[in-house]
Amino acid sequence: MTRRIVVVTAVHAPSAPFLPDAYASLRDQRLPGGWEWHWVIQEDGTSDAVAPYVPADTRVTFRQGRPGGPGVARTIALSEADGSYVKVLDADDRLTPGVLARDLAALEADRTLGWATSRVLDVLPDGSTLGFPGDPEHGPIERGAVLDHWAAHDFLSPVHPATLFVRRELALALGGWMALPASEDTGLLLALNSVSRGWFSAEVGLLYRKWEGQATGQAAHLDKAERAARMAVIEARARALATFRWTYPDRLDPLVHSHGHSHSHGHSQPPGGGKRGGDGL
Repeated sequence: MTRRIVVVTAVHAPSAPFLPDAYASLRDQRLPGGWEWHWVIQEDGTSDAVAPYVPADTRVTFRQGRPGGPGVARTIALSEADGSYVKVLDADDRLTPGVLARDLAALEADRTLGWATSRVLDVLPDGSTLGFPGDPEHGPIERGAVLDHWAAHDFLSPVHPATLFVRRELALALGGWMALPASEDTGLLLALNSVSRGWFSAEVGLLYRKWEGQATGQAAHLDKAERAARMAVIEARARALATFRWTYPDRLDPLVHSHGHSHSHGHSQPPGGGKRGGDGL
């Protein structure tokens, strides 16, 4: 893999006008020497409405495909993921300065970490921001901790899946995003937490836009029967993974051993230094 972070964005026509703001937040990121980013924008459909908002930048790849929801769009975008890491950026959200470097530093410093997340602020229609109480402490997140919190708090995650930064091979090994109409990003996050340790940065890493057209605000997203079914399959998958002996990294991984880390100890402190299922689009 190259020293590249692949930023994956699923987009549909209603959210396309926000792409320039997302691009500006990505363009302002600063990475360590030798590292670069590649932005893969995958339209969930084949309309003519998205392309006009895609920036003319050689570091940007725009793809289209038949509609299948944000999980399908992100997963098929992994075909263009030619880097060591994958970062999620929803079309209507913005990265905060330095977040890519902080995510990268966390996982480069400790090979026992499979993924990273960070604090989120909601951006309300009037431009004001709103944080959340109860963020986890800055530092490692042990296997199972996200699932335990989620199950005990009415399926609310202690960290936001829209901030996910993950090792590419680990995301692929778990099949990418779940084949669900929504909560597909929560499903991947809980699967990751079932097999690997993660990292939470207490510094704000994402500005999460609240607006009337977002998928999570639609009536279908709140249907009780569908929500119960989504949560049931997400939990069943995560618990099934937790019962298997496979973990990341493998306990016999010689590279981890040579670095002095074990599977459940050796909490390093990378340089630097919520919430509730992003559900995409």
